[in-house]
Amino acid sequence: MNTSTLWDLTGWEFAALAFAALLVGFSKTAVSGANTVSLAVFAAVLPARASTGVLLPILIAGDVLAVLTYRRHAHWPTLWRLFPAVAAGVVVGTVFLLWADDGIVRTSIGAILLLMAGVTVWRRRRADADAEDEPDGVVTRAGRLKARSYGVLGGFTTMVANAGGPVMSMYLLSAGFRKLGFLGTSAFFFLIVNTSKLPFSAGLGLIDADSLLLDAALVLFVVPGALLGKWAVTRINQRLFEQLVIAATVVGGLQLLLR
Repeated sequence: MNTSTLWDLTGWEFAALAFAALLVGFSKTAVSGANTVSLAVFAAVLPARASTGVLLPILIAGDVLAVLTYRRHAHWPTLWRLFPAVAAGVVVGTVFLLWADDGIVRTSIGAILLLMAGVTVWRRRRADADAEDEPDGVVTRAGRLKARSYGVLGGFTTMVANAGGPVMSMYLLSAGFRKLGFLGTSAFFFLIVNTSKLPFSAGLGLIDADSLLLDAALVLFVVPGALLGKWAVTRINQRLFEQLVIAATVVGGLQLLLR
């Protein structure tokens, strides 16, 4: 990225990035997974490599707002079980990137997202509609195995394509999390994971003074998006919430496959 990048953007290009930033805020406080659209917009307007560095601080800003909004609803036993598996997934993703080209990466992750969306729909239709007192990601052996599997997959996808959001959305839905527990747990998860990626992105030259200048202009749009999400989530029932999350995941998967 160079110093002129911000100033070289046309009005329509900046408007597209601003909308994507607003959508990041909305997704963090309402429909997790919707920011897969933001990934596509940033990659379309900016060079693909540079877009990941610009988007990361914006995602973190959304994570901070989500934590402030839903911090009381986080389920920490699930988080502690996920983090080691996520770290392993990051390592696997790093190895994968050593030989896979962009086309293979996009196709693989798109197919994974669509498969998980299908599995989640099937599981939710079979599940009892009543909420459980404790998510099954913690209380059963099968649930613990599922947490590790999704954790590895989430680490893998966030490393290779910044696409960990839909993976964790599918896990939290399949584990039986209700709306607020879903949002609180995912808020802390992504704040920790995305913050840990900062030194790596800076070391690769993806984050520098020029990218941060563009971030400073765009981060202002994250706040109204988060406020809109907070307003909307209280008006969305559980079934519609799950449908929206799954739909956002399908859109993200198709976008990766067709890009």
